[in-house]
Amino acid sequence: MSSIVIATRESRLALWQAHYVQSLLQARDHTVKLLGMTTQGDQILDRALSKVGGKGLFVKELEWALEEGRADIAVHSLKDVPMDLHPGFVLACVLKREDPRDALVSPRYATLEALPPGAVVGTSSLRRVVLLRAQRPDLRIQALRGNLDTRLRKLDEGQYDAIVLAAAGLKRLGLGARIRQIFTPEQMLPAAGQGALGIEVRADRTDLLESLAPLASRADTLATAAERAVSRAMGGSCSMPLAAHARWQTAQSAASQSGDAAGKLRIDAAWGVVESTAPLVRVQAESTVADEAAAAALGEHAAGLLRAAGAQP
Repeated sequence: MSSIVIATRESRLALWQAHYVQSLLQARDHTVKLLGMTTQGDQILDRALSKVGGKGLFVKELEWALEEGRADIAVHSLKDVPMDLHPGFVLACVLKREDPRDALVSPRYATLEALPPGAVVGTSSLRRVVLLRAQRPDLRIQALRGNLDTRLRKLDEGQYDAIVLAAAGLKRLGLGARIRQIFTPEQMLPAAGQGALGIEVRADRTDLLESLAPLASRADTLATAAERAVSRAMGGSCSMPLAAHARWQTAQSAASQSGDAAGKLRIDAAWGVVESTAPLVRVQAESTVADEAAAAALGEHAAGLLRAAGAQP
């Protein structure tokens, strides 16, 4: 492949991600152009994603461009990619991950603990809703949709006392200074795939699979495969308040994934119910992982532990 067209959403963050992949491919002597597109997920802002079709609304139009030959690859935030792609499409590679954690952004308050009782916190994620309520049941949590810049504008207009966003997006756009608090995974367990970029192609494009292979991070491919397996086993819908985050247990273990050696991978998962005072269900599992099959098996085991502990998909 010498010439590649990238299908991308047109938000500032999506374009940053596409330009980043473009730079990686250009460094390998490919000619790369961008095809900007607006997806249904970008257009429907007055309803929660869980009520209008889920995260697939962010990828459908990009897949049409791949199917019709108008584009060769699509760059996605991996957490926005459905657990099961439509037939004929594959996830070609997962790039090296940015910070997977959640971040608190507020003009007045430095931490979640500093927010006064009844403070309004904005988030678009059911996962974040249940995790926030587990720590601060006194807060008023309100829906927040739109791209990253739109969410920050709504915060600055005073519609919210604080909002919770993915740290990765803020850092990628040079907005790290707006972060007041980065939550530890113990405080706010990340979503499956959060902070990672995935590249989607048509399954029959073996030429692209070969060209994209050098961009993949093996360690992050396996970690996110385990996370996505949890979500897939639990039903794979953004209407589920589900968190899953995998971490290599030692630096040597993560480094071993640059080759074929096995390493110890630990996965934490959490499940809650939005309209309930029932406590969060949290589980942890660990195993030796050397390939995607083992990573998926670990994620499926964690999902089984969630169900055994009372999680109801």
